[in-house]
Amino acid sequence: MDSNDWIKQLLMVGVGTTSFVAEKIKEVSEQWVKEGKINGDQAKAFVDDFMNQLNSEPGSFQKQLERQMKNMLQDLGVPRQTEIDELRGRIDRLERQVRELENKSWR
Repeated sequence: MDSNDWIKQLLMVGVGTTSFVAEKIKEVSEQWVKEGKINGDQAKAFVDDFMNQLNSEPGSFQKQLERQMKNMLQDLGVPRQTEIDELRGRIDRLERQVRELENKSWR
């Protein structure tokens, strides 16, 4: 499975989680109406406010999703791009040193 598939699956999890949370918020508000804790208008306002907040702050939701993805990838042992870049730099330096040593031994 390539990295694009992983990213797509993680994004789908985020979208699914958002849909799940929205559905649960609706269920809770309906339950509160049945129990008489709030009236129908209050429940609708509660759900609408929640959905508006979720939709109006895509940046914060996106950042939270990115943090969760980074944590999951870290837990799976997937190296960060900076770590890969560091290793590439070290390999380049080592290859250069090996070439220099080879050139010195031929003289």
